[in-house]
Amino acid sequence: MEKLDYFIRRFLLVIPTFLGITLLCFALIQFVPGGPVEQIVQQMKGIGAAESGRGAGVTSSISEEQRKAIEAHFGFDKPFYLRYWKWLVTDRLGMKMESYKFPNKTAWQLIKERFQVSLIFGITGFVLSYIVCIPLGILKALRHDRAFDIISSIIVFIGYAIPPFAFGMVLKMMFCGTVDSLWDIFPVSGFHSDSYMDLTLWGKAADIFMHMFLPVLCYVIGNFAVLTLLMKNSLLEQIGKDYIRTVLAKGGSFRRAIWGHALRNSLIPIATGFGAILTVMFAGSVIIETVFEIPGMGRLSLEAIVGRDYPVFMGILSLTAILGLVGNILSDFMYVLIDPRINFQQN
Repeated sequence: MEKLDYFIRRFLLVIPTFLGITLLCFALIQFVPGGPVEQIVQQMKGIGAAESGRGAGVTSSISEEQRKAIEAHFGFDKPFYLRYWKWLVTDRLGMKMESYKFPNKTAWQLIKERFQVSLIFGITGFVLSYIVCIPLGILKALRHDRAFDIISSIIVFIGYAIPPFAFGMVLKMMFCGTVDSLWDIFPVSGFHSDSYMDLTLWGKAADIFMHMFLPVLCYVIGNFAVLTLLMKNSLLEQIGKDYIRTVLAKGGSFRRAIWGHALRNSLIPIATGFGAILTVMFAGSVIIETVFEIPGMGRLSLEAIVGRDYPVFMGILSLTAILGLVGNILSDFMYVLIDPRINFQQN
């Protein structure tokens, strides 16, 4: 019952936390210079200056009425709190607002188009990271300071030290045919081929696999070192505790002590990453999607920030914040699932 009360309080805290995050970010983007109003004004001044240079006699300045009309078009003529309320309630977290950069498309339409791409990459990368890193960390702990542990550590740290941007460019040069003397195995960019709709079911699966292989490899390589060493160190810490010595002293086998007792407790630090899957699936990776020209959420976020597309940016931010807050609660739930003895109540 105490744990249920804890999770209820955590869910209730999501609401004020979300309002605080969105209110702060909404205020920042509303008052920073270079917004949509300033961009339109500069464009009109540029057009006016060009026409004036041709002798039309048009000045490069705009009137106060024109500026007020632009502000009214973007809603900047209303007080800040009314703009925030309209974004929050009327426009449903800005999802119904039209994009500044992509005319005739709402923020939700753009997010929906890109979400499925990031969802596939996020789930694939997350699952592969844990499938590889947890067994690898266990093997490294069981063979601590042996040849396997040392060699695997060197390989893992080399992969961790290479920036994803550089690693992606190297993979493209080596395996995408961008260099004549090297291999041409995988597509250079995109999520699927132009002829994707004409392929069979297995052909579509193979086409997506070929497009996903290198980006997913770049995505998971950075997580290998952190997750592998976290799993290894956590298991080594559990092996050295008294309850493992007690199991061995009572005649239990080392295998039983590890797989029946130490492993479960060593998974508790790993569970912190389970909640992050929600944010990862939605947010995508800006660097990897830019390198491989993948139309995902990360690239859309970058385009929205650079282009000052506030409706799209705030839509992505609000959904990411919700998923992040729910993901933290999911991590706590995983703690309880792994070790029911955990008590979140303060003594």
